[in-house]
Amino acid sequence: MTVKPDWLRVKAPQWERVGNVKEVLRDLALNTVCEEASCPNIGECFNAGTATFLIMGPACTRACPYCDIDFEKKPKPLDPTEPTRLAEAVRRMKLNHVVITSVNRDDLADGGASQFVGCIEGIRTVSPQTTIEVLIPDLCANWDALAVILQAAPEVLNHNTETVPRLYRRVRPQGNYDRTLELIRRSRQLAPQIYTKSGIMVGLGETDEEIRACMQDLRDVDCDILTIGQYLQPSHKHLKVDNFIHPEQFDAWKAFGEEIGFLQVVSSPLTRSSYHAEEVRELMQRYPKVSAE
Repeated sequence: MTVKPDWLRVKAPQWERVGNVKEVLRDLALNTVCEEASCPNIGECFNAGTATFLIMGPACTRACPYCDIDFEKKPKPLDPTEPTRLAEAVRRMKLNHVVITSVNRDDLADGGASQFVGCIEGIRTVSPQTTIEVLIPDLCANWDALAVILQAAPEVLNHNTETVPRLYRRVRPQGNYDRTLELIRRSRQLAPQIYTKSGIMVGLGETDEEIRACMQDLRDVDCDILTIGQYLQPSHKHLKVDNFIHPEQFDAWKAFGEEIGFLQVVSSPLTRSSYHAEEVRELMQRYPKVSAE
């Protein structure tokens, strides 16, 4: 794999705090995308006492060539105790903000929407002050399933764009760029009080013009929050990094995103979908949403 530049070096965490988070996760038998997807920020996030929970896994029904999560054609049945265990982790970790994501579950009629709802309701029961962000798959364009998730009223609905349309066939072969935009658009229409969010990874051969066009597409469907981060190759079996983007370019994208109307743009080499996600609580105070009711 290509040698990483200096700006992609990660600070060593304080392992005592990391161990405390891992102890909770192991005790409650929970998965995190931090571990399953080999996130470079795992030390920082665990050290801060937080994690991004990965439900309905750890095996995924899609085999995206950039992702380190295991692929399995016949995943296990959903565990009805998972929402309760996740809620208990939120309580023990005293999280003010929690991010819940999932593997793709194309084997389920609702794509796993009911499990997301169960987790949201479970957290609201034991920790009502915690704000909730769900990072959902595309649900195979099952918009009824999307409506079910939105009716559970998470504060943030996140669905990643991942890359520019030209690269979708290579990077996200089972995904669809237009479907991703439609999911964001429908979320805004169905639940205007919920913040919408998406993320892009760079370094796979896209151009600056393509990234800016993708950002504009997301604004055109009224996406509120955007994350942009450097793709890193998890192993030699995954897509290779085409190029490492200099931090100054990430700053330029951030400035452009703010210029075209995103409420928040988190853009840096180590940015990931849920990186510093708790900052949305401040965002909610600065830009409060008006309920549709």
